[in-house]
Amino acid sequence: MSDLPTFVTHLECGWTGERVAADRLHNLSPQGHPLLVRYDLAGAAKALTKDGLKSRAPELWRYRELLPVRRAANIVNLGEVMTPLIPLAKLAGGAEVLVKDEGRLPTASFKARGLALAVSMAKELGVTKMAMPTNGNAGAALAAYASRAGIETVVFCPDDTPQVNMAEIAAQGARLYKVNGLINDCGKLVGAGKEAAGWFDVSTLKEPYRIEGKKTMGLELAEQLDWQLPDAIFYPTGGGTGLIGMWKAFAELEAMGWIGKKRPKMIAVQASGCAPIVRAFKQGTRRAALWENAHTVAAGIRVPAAIGDFLILDAVRESGGFAIAVDDGAILAARDEVGRAEGLLLCPEGAATWAAYKLALGDGRIAKSDRCVLFNCADGRKYPLPDAGTALDRHGPINYAAL
Repeated sequence: MSDLPTFVTHLECGWTGERVAADRLHNLSPQGHPLLVRYDLAGAAKALTKDGLKSRAPELWRYRELLPVRRAANIVNLGEVMTPLIPLAKLAGGAEVLVKDEGRLPTASFKARGLALAVSMAKELGVTKMAMPTNGNAGAALAAYASRAGIETVVFCPDDTPQVNMAEIAAQGARLYKVNGLINDCGKLVGAGKEAAGWFDVSTLKEPYRIEGKKTMGLELAEQLDWQLPDAIFYPTGGGTGLIGMWKAFAELEAMGWIGKKRPKMIAVQASGCAPIVRAFKQGTRRAALWENAHTVAAGIRVPAAIGDFLILDAVRESGGFAIAVDDGAILAARDEVGRAEGLLLCPEGAATWAAYKLALGDGRIAKSDRCVLFNCADGRKYPLPDAGTALDRHGPINYAAL
């Protein structure tokens, strides 16, 4: 029995549409593809109105009718606030460019959204041990939420993951293993150890509920813009859960009668050193081949193979969007530019969206009249920053005019 107004009807395979039962523990579909949660949206629309939302706390759980948790006692909450939209007023040159700053969430990244739902549902379904591969921020979010829920966690990360991320994961209660490989190699270890170690695999898109947490970015964005979606969304894309989730959110909102048919161009932003989605988009394929020798300063989007590749590419193409790659030099320059001009310290993945926006504006894929939203997926202070400051000897003569 539910004590929350939830409307989940079933889950379905993202590739074949085959249905599986809700309220049971699932990883991938029987065909080995990501599962998507489906709702009685007509029922949800009767239970919740736009006006009704206004009286609720400004947090992720305000959208509970469109989330799968059935019992309030199973919600694992660390204070998932609505994140602000910050205009790049100086740099945009008269255009409307808004940064959705996900670094304000618990564990200082947008991974909190997905893991809040994944851990809450794991608690609801009786999971006692979870494992995942991570490039940093997802592991930190899993460690935090699972520790709060009393669930044991094991996390595997590439051994060159930023030190602050690794320290955060360990400090929040997970057993952390540093692997001499990339995130896909870490993912193989999680899968291989599942039976022997008895953990539940919470890898990106290998369970159904991280998408549901990430889709709240789309619900929140629509509400913040008074139910008028932007012209384009630039999204840093590794596993692509958030891009898929937002696309799902917009479809659900339309089915409820809350928005019309207009959709933003969904723009998948990758680094040129790891751009499997960009390559597949250009080749016109629905699946993305493994990217060999992946490398980039934007660790969060260093994902050589995404299991939800077809869902990402479908959303990009259906929206009239595109996939775009920027190099590491442009990413670091974008981070510095936004920090100095706007006072907003983007993470490298977020900075990639500003670099991509400028590139797309320059080649005409985006117009200056377009209202664009860029996603900054984490607090920039979680990443290595360049050395700064000049030494000053307080005992010697100081030329204050030169300072």
